[in-house]
Amino acid sequence: MIVLLGLVVFLFAFASSRNMNRSVSNPNVKFTGENNLFITNETVSKLLIQNYGSVKNVPKETLDLNKLEKALKSNPMIKTAEVYVTVNGTLNAEIEQKTPIARVSTNASYYIDDEGFYMPLSNNYSARVPLVTGYVEKNNLKNVYTVAKKIREDDFLKINVIEIYQGLNKAIYLKLRQCNFLVKLGDVKFLDKKINNLKAFYKKSLKEKTLDNYSKVNLQFDNQVVCTKK
Repeated sequence: MIVLLGLVVFLFAFASSRNMNRSVSNPNVKFTGENNLFITNETVSKLLIQNYGSVKNVPKETLDLNKLEKALKSNPMIKTAEVYVTVNGTLNAEIEQKTPIARVSTNASYYIDDEGFYMPLSNNYSARVPLVTGYVEKNNLKNVYTVAKKIREDDFLKINVIEIYQGLNKAIYLKLRQCNFLVKLGDVKFLDKKINNLKAFYKKSLKEKTLDNYSKVNLQFDNQVVCTKK
């Protein structure tokens, strides 16, 4: 029994030592969530190398996985990152990208992500999302984000809204696909009620074939839609 116990301890220590000294292979990058890649495998690998040198053939015990995860999360296109090493020494990085819901096009161009934060444009892929124009500050995206989020969650708005315009006084306007009129939301208070009024107006006007008769549709007033004819 003593000999058997000693053999087990020796084999365990030998295996542990060998596993710790096992060299890490080239990183295996996996993207979770949406298939559209705003950031490439090469970019992720470059981030890992910049923050830890060449990870290939590095002993497992010297690898700081938390440091690598923080390096990946510092990229403004990455939402979450998990880095781990398998038993056979394969370095894995699971990446979740940010999801853009609107694209700002003013004196600067960038996306607004689904949490209301800045996201840079990508050279690898361009998202089909509503355009945001007018007076928009990168550090004050709250109102525009609220409207963009509503558009993303609503099937009618997702199909029909192509542009969000924010005025100097923070008033919000919408441009609809194949419509010449401008929709004035004003502020974002009672947004659901305003959108329901817009849907009712649109459905009625579409049925009556009068959508082309208006230059402006004002939703600021309670329980009514005020239209300006051409």
